Amino acid sequence: MSAPRDFWLACGHHLLDRDENGRLLVTDDFLKAYLARPELMPPPDACAAEQELHRALLRDPRRPVAAGQIEAIADADARENWQMMIAWRDHLVKHRSVEAAYLAIIRRNIAFPQLFIGQLVQLILRNALDDCGDAFMLRAAELFFRPQKLMIEGASVLAIDEERGSVTGRHSASPLMALLGLPDVTEVDVLNGTTADGYWERSDRFDLALDLAVGERGLIALGDVIARWVAHLLAIEVEVEPVAELREVSWNWYVGLSAEATRIGDAIWHGDDFDEEARAQLIGLFRLTFRDPTYMIETVRGEPVYLLLAMTAEGVLRLKPQNLITGLPIANAEAVN
Repeated sequence: MSAPRDFWLACGHHLLDRDENGRLLVTDDFLKAYLARPELMPPPDACAAEQELHRALLRDPRRPVAAGQIEAIADADARENWQMMIAWRDHLVKHRSVEAAYLAIIRRNIAFPQLFIGQLVQLILRNALDDCGDAFMLRAAELFFRPQKLMIEGASVLAIDEERGSVTGRHSASPLMALLGLPDVTEVDVLNGTTADGYWERSDRFDLALDLAVGERGLIALGDVIARWVAHLLAIEVEVEPVAELREVSWNWYVGLSAEATRIGDAIWHGDDFDEEARAQLIGLFRLTFRDPTYMIETVRGEPVYLLLAMTAEGVLRLKPQNLITGLPIANAEAVN
């Protein structure tokens, strides 16, 4: 069996260390990478206070930064950027791992830019999937940290990276697709048995579409990623499998994997009508089971948990992986990590 190939090189995982349990450890080089971001690179006309702060952190990215050092920066936008950056740095370095820093954000509802949180999600998945040789799982994992535009054509439900779809610059051959702002299927390659082997070389381009139709490998792969995410972050083994229909399910516990999915799940829970609009937005249903039911709260112990996946009315899917941390019926959840 060949060694796993590298992927998602641009996320910076090479700059991190690992502890004895395989958790990601923040390094000085990783912190310095933030200082190269355009928001933090002082322009030539930046004031002396900003230039000195930048130079000092390049020498020692963990050095304490007093509020007065940031307040001394002349440009208001620069001050705001530095305040956020130092708060983010301080949060990362005070936790024992990247995974622990992410769990603290989710469990305590700490406000940080989604850009930063999305990077943590990608890094954690890169770590959890380090040994993965399945391109379908890796492409499905992209849904955790990159919004998708969905195009329904025939029996296919194609997930296309939202950013990729917005920069193609081509017009859809279908007037309806053009009206909805969706890219034509011919603008991107679809992940399949022929294109899968090329995933690793193009993994940072996010330019492969994934079919999420029932019965296709996309939904199955997404279920496998969900199981890997839960196991890595919570040390709880679960099995996740797609379910074709909502009929005849024991609706004792559910988790919405997107804001729209939560709304649909709430409506079903309260016995509201499941109208055609909601049916059109619901694109995935999974059954999650705990391999060891003793991890579950007593009232639903041994029962399956249903996971719903739904897009917006505009056809955008924004998956919320944090809901798997806060929404599963785990006994003494705060102690699990």
